[in-house]
Amino acid sequence: MNSNSNTLQDLFLEELEDMYDAEHRITKALPKLIEAATCNELKAGLEKHLRETEGQITKLESVFRVFDEEPSAAKCEAIVGILAEGDTIVKKNKKTPAINAAIISAAQKVEDYEIASYGCLKAWANILGKNEAVRLIDEILEQEKKADHTLNALSSSKNQEALEEVEPGALRR
Repeated sequence: MNSNSNTLQDLFLEELEDMYDAEHRITKALPKLIEAATCNELKAGLEKHLRETEGQITKLESVFRVFDEEPSAAKCEAIVGILAEGDTIVKKNKKTPAINAAIISAAQKVEDYEIASYGCLKAWANILGKNEAVRLIDEILEQEKKADHTLNALSSSKNQEALEEVEPGALRR
């Protein structure tokens, strides 16, 4: 892909390459979060989303074909940073009562980035008149929204657990 975006389709394809890379990186990061989680419900949700993410890669490959392009990845600097930050927060909280809250926080940041990115891609595919791409991207977008909803639902109880497991008399920041 040409690094200078001249058309909306060029921009679309660059962002598609970005998300293709992001999804590959996410499939490598999710198993670490699953392993670190101590809550079975959180583990199950992350495992489900890992399977969905693998399917999303296949859907993105189909979107490339809609545009008569071979699937290719461009390093997604944003997801590299989000995943690095998530890795740090998980490492800092491993074996603490806050580990599940930390994992949820890290995962929600990823979901929010994906939701924003796929929302743009869907709108652009629609403007470009690529209905099959719109359909595929919308399927991915809906999976991301459901994953975010699941994380939001879990966050209330896991955040409360982290708070309640602080030793009596310990200082809270």
